[in-house]
Amino acid sequence: MDDVERMYRQLVRIIRTTSPQLLTQPFPVSDLYSTILPYRLHRRELGLETNQDYEMALLELLSGARGYLIVEDRMKQTLADSLKSASPDPALIKEFAGARIALAPAALRQLDGEAQPAAVAPAADTATIATAPAGTTIREATSAARPTASLSTTAPTTQVGTTRDTGAAPARPTGTTASAPATAARRPTRPITVASPGEECPHCKGELPAGRPINFCPHCGQDLTMRHCPACGSELEHEWKFCVTCGRAAGNS
Repeated sequence: MDDVERMYRQLVRIIRTTSPQLLTQPFPVSDLYSTILPYRLHRRELGLETNQDYEMALLELLSGARGYLIVEDRMKQTLADSLKSASPDPALIKEFAGARIALAPAALRQLDGEAQPAAVAPAADTATIATAPAGTTIREATSAARPTASLSTTAPTTQVGTTRDTGAAPARPTGTTASAPATAARRPTRPITVASPGEECPHCKGELPAGRPINFCPHCGQDLTMRHCPACGSELEHEWKFCVTCGRAAGNS
């Protein structure tokens, strides 16, 4: 198992544990490296010694070359070209931070050990992922983009945690155990205190509770104690004034 396959397996494991809706919904590239699978939280499980190793594996994963993810055509071509060059540039990933990606259904079935033919489940094309509104599942977006007649070839599917209509229970991904903690993606943080009523979550715009220490948004569950460096994208604690990676002032980012 190489770095890219190990990263994909860990990504699926974390999504199943903390955000199962993302098994069938597209999500931004930035969520992948900042909140779902950040290097500093998962470097031990990923088996990567340095952040550079992490970025190179992420570059190949996001290029779509392995078929693990459904990615937009422009990002796929740009990252693939970079990987073919003498000096691949992982910084290109930040240029596609807002691009939307999704877990490929065929790769998930293979990981789960299901013998279901790939033609049975519809694959969402990149145009569907790019234009689908937030909260739309890959299945819903694909069905809306295809002729009605094609729906008869699609086998019913269910959300994670249930069995498919074939009656076969999906196997756990390789390396997982029944005792895997539901808080694997969380980390100890210093809480922040919202000073006045009406302050909104920067992720979902939901109103935050004032006058009490909090770590996460009560509406979307995003970490409110961590920011990103405006220069290099490294994670910063809420109270830090400068980036520990590149030294740039954190500002209000």
